[in-house]
Amino acid sequence: MALEPQAQAVLAALAGMPPLDFAQLSAPAYRAMLAAGGGFAPGDPVASEEDLMIPTASGPIGARLYRPVIEGDDGLLPLTVFFHGGGFVSCGLDTHANLCRCLAQRARTVVLSVDYRLAPEARFPAAALDACDAVRWAASNSADLRVRPGALAVAGDSAGGNLAAVAAQQLRHSHVNIAHQLLFYPVVDCATEYPSYESMGDGYLLTADMMRWFKDQYFAAGADRADPLASPLAATDLTGVASATIISAEYDPLRDEAEHYAARLAQAGVLTTHLRWPGHMHGFASFLGALDAADHALTMAAQRLRDALHVQNT
Repeated sequence: MALEPQAQAVLAALAGMPPLDFAQLSAPAYRAMLAAGGGFAPGDPVASEEDLMIPTASGPIGARLYRPVIEGDDGLLPLTVFFHGGGFVSCGLDTHANLCRCLAQRARTVVLSVDYRLAPEARFPAAALDACDAVRWAASNSADLRVRPGALAVAGDSAGGNLAAVAAQQLRHSHVNIAHQLLFYPVVDCATEYPSYESMGDGYLLTADMMRWFKDQYFAAGADRADPLASPLAATDLTGVASATIISAEYDPLRDEAEHYAARLAQAGVLTTHLRWPGHMHGFASFLGALDAADHALTMAAQRLRDALHVQNT
């Protein structure tokens, strides 16, 4: 279908921004440009937000815990560990607070948003290792977090979807029992460019050139971009991975790899739901208040998450 009118309006509003020179662009300059941009609707009200630190093998990293408003006493709630997008280079707890609030409130889950290390200051596999360490820590500290033991999911958007998928793969044979992985338009193959890089790679917010720049920031020269720690789609065996909900966007250079990953998971016997959002571009779920589709997608994703975590504990 054609680009949805609200999405067209968002892209038109951004069209006046000067083009990025990726040959000269630095990560600090890119982060400063994002920080100067406008924000979106703050998301659903929640009961509380608490900043904390997570110990990892490389040192402590920040995190934020969101507790939903729940009427009555339902006992301990499940936990979802969330990883923000931003190309492994940018964004953080504040930029994705609206997504976390909506998922917490609508899925009836506590959400732990993880402030993993960013590139190029911390290159691959730093973010992937932080993600796995954070999920292990969360699984081992349910009492301190006041969440239901054994009721754990992972979630993320874009680069954060990559980290959620990596954690789901890497921890599947460990003591950590992940009930579900919720992936919004994830980066799942850092070594291959699929046809949507060409067909949707320019003019729809995220561009193919931007993705190439992100990868060049994340990977040192000579790094194996097909390592499953970087490219979950490159894993030869996907059996036993947590059930998945994967949301792709029609006008997104990452569309094809996300959809291929959904197909690979299903072929491996993993219960997988794939939803392609027509008429929208990469990152649309963050545009609360500007895109009706953001609200709809978060409601649907939260229901999938809630259902999976409920089944895990019945």
